[in-house]
Amino acid sequence: MTELVQYYFGVDLGGTSIKGAIVSDQGDIAYKTSQPTAVKGDGDVIVQQMEDMLKEALKRLQLDPSRIKGVGIGAPAFMNLETGFVYEAVNLGWKNYPLKERLESKLDLPVFVDNDANTAALGEMWRGAGQGETELLCITLGTGLGAGVIVHGDIYHGARGTAGEMGHVTVVPQGGHPCNCGKTGCLETIASATGIVRLATEALQEHDGSTVSELASIYRTKRRITARDVAAAAQEGDPLARQVLDKVGYYLGLALANYAVCFNPAKIIIGGGVSQAGDVLFAPIRQTYKRFALTHLTGEIDIVPATLGNDAGVIGAAWLAHSRL
Repeated sequence: MTELVQYYFGVDLGGTSIKGAIVSDQGDIAYKTSQPTAVKGDGDVIVQQMEDMLKEALKRLQLDPSRIKGVGIGAPAFMNLETGFVYEAVNLGWKNYPLKERLESKLDLPVFVDNDANTAALGEMWRGAGQGETELLCITLGTGLGAGVIVHGDIYHGARGTAGEMGHVTVVPQGGHPCNCGKTGCLETIASATGIVRLATEALQEHDGSTVSELASIYRTKRRITARDVAAAAQEGDPLARQVLDKVGYYLGLALANYAVCFNPAKIIIGGGVSQAGDVLFAPIRQTYKRFALTHLTGEIDIVPATLGNDAGVIGAAWLAHSRL
């Protein structure tokens, strides 16, 4: 008798959108959906959104609810990982919200919750660039900088659940830019979309006009710049844009070299919107990493782009439930 495929509901909960997917026990997405996050409501409104998304997915797939074995959620929050109690989720406007408890009572299914950077890392391990490896460092470069450290095939959380907060490693000990965490000189202030925009704006304001620059032309026209503008200009050979991404790559490569000595991953995976800059970003990262890494301790470690894109979070959240049941 053929055994029925089991499914999991993976959720990537963000301040802008909620992504949900029905994922098989082999990591294949059977159905996925997305809708804007109701951040103006309380936590119960968002829990209702997740319940509605699951019901709609089951209806579209004509799938019996009994085939869903559990729910995994990746959330941008500080939380108790065992109880799923969210202490604070700034982008959602939550404080002291029992996410796991409320959703379990709604769905009558086991619910597992982790940080969104961690679930993205799990997704890349299961079906992405880290497939087949159990020791990984996964970086997400977006508005901020998130990271997931995978040891023996599972997320390493540390004593208080905050291991992998690589964005808040100090890389500029003196004269660093203020960070949202309250410190200065954090890696996130440089190696993130926000950091790239700041560095590019500063470079343009110092630009004396003697160098022909596409980036300067964009800035003069729009009076603003985006990380995507910087990446596109760098890919076209723009000297100012290259200068910015060289600086980003230097600090990120330095931090990765130090992390590699501590955790000795088999592979370092870099994802998120900023990673789409491609070789103009990866080349200086790899060059700096090679300069500072101790290869006799770490071996040769590949630094590669993530492959799952926006699906990493929902696939990883599904793996979170799959691996706990």
